[in-house]
Amino acid sequence: MDALTIDQQKKLLALARRTIQNALEGDGAPDPEEKGAFADSIYAEKRGAFVTLHIQGKLRGCIGHIVGSRKLPETIIDMAAAAAFRDPRFPSLTKGEYEKVDLEISVLTPIEEVKDLNEIQVGRDGLIVSHGYRQGLLLPQVAAEYGWSRDQFLEHTCYKAGLPGDAWKWKDTKIEKFSAQVFGEKELGMF
Repeated sequence: MDALTIDQQKKLLALARRTIQNALEGDGAPDPEEKGAFADSIYAEKRGAFVTLHIQGKLRGCIGHIVGSRKLPETIIDMAAAAAFRDPRFPSLTKGEYEKVDLEISVLTPIEEVKDLNEIQVGRDGLIVSHGYRQGLLLPQVAAEYGWSRDQFLEHTCYKAGLPGDAWKWKDTKIEKFSAQVFGEKELGMF
């Protein structure tokens, strides 16, 4: 899958910000087809994506789709609104917080099953651990932010699934990986 250019990244971040601003002002979601802003072929790809909100470096919301089912701009609109107003860990974002929030987007590659744990590269790969009806996912940047080893990353992904930390070692536990292109307003000088 192709990587997004800096200009394409900025357009998606601006779309996410406009989505949240419109919702706070009682307006509808932006039209991703408006003025042909998203005419590049990469925007037509159906890719999983997460939108993450931070305030002063602290998580304020993060919601995403693992697998792409809609065009990328449509997914970003949906996930921006969900991260700001429907993350069950946080109350809805307020107008006062909006000015302080900085946005980050993670655009995912397709998911692959891990056959050998040595395939997992901390900082490059995100993980999904599944056992029975429980599933946990952590984005690639999480392990890097906390300085985790591969085993610690697996352990914390198990915790996210509501499983014991060593569940990744169980015979019937499924481990999958993906990578992501991660970009944010701070890094691109937009915040």
